Amino acid sequence: MPGPDGPAVIRSTLRQQIADALRDEVLAGRLEPGQEFTVKEIAEQYGVSATPVREALVNLTAQGLLDADQHRGFRVHEHTLADYRGMLAARSLVADGMFRELMAEVARGELRDAPDALLSVRRRGEEAARAACAGDLNVLIGYDLRFWRELSALFGNPHLSDFLHRLRVKSWVCAVTHLRRWSEGGGGDLRGTLWSRHTELVDALVRRDPAGAHAIVAEYNAHSLSLIERLATA
Repeated sequence: MPGPDGPAVIRSTLRQQIADALRDEVLAGRLEPGQEFTVKEIAEQYGVSATPVREALVNLTAQGLLDADQHRGFRVHEHTLADYRGMLAARSLVADGMFRELMAEVARGELRDAPDALLSVRRRGEEAARAACAGDLNVLIGYDLRFWRELSALFGNPHLSDFLHRLRVKSWVCAVTHLRRWSEGGGGDLRGTLWSRHTELVDALVRRDPAGAHAIVAEYNAHSLSLIERLATA
């Protein structure tokens, strides 16, 4: 006989699976900014009941990926360039604080396995860099999110790690709209246009050089903002 929490755990897992699937649909461009849909439509698409779908959509709305309309259901949030600039600024502040504290903990001997863990993160960065150089946006987004998720996890603060992950998802959702429209609209492929210095960032942290890490992230943000601003006005 299942315990009292059995059904809730199952529903929670299903809700998260649906939320993850819809997030990936947005990142892949199959759900575009402004596109509307209802709970019923999503439930039929995935062959599940309305309850976990509604919970998933409310969760994504709280993350800023969707907008809820009482009469028309939900729609994919439309981010502005001002939103993107704000996301980059917030990412930079979080990363700088994370790097400084991470290096301080290493210096105090509190993270003796940090170098080995950073080498593991570096391998994830190598995959992201290869995808960036190849212009493979789908693969890059997946590895980039995992790279930063694993890197932030070393900080040991799950709340910070989760906040940074959600922030990076939102910034990718904003950026991917312009990147896909440009590449799929005949602007050309993305090879040589995407940031690919993930391994250099890890190397700076291995050297215990938070200032160097800051410079690399600042270059990343400047590169990303310049690219998206150019594509948005093209």
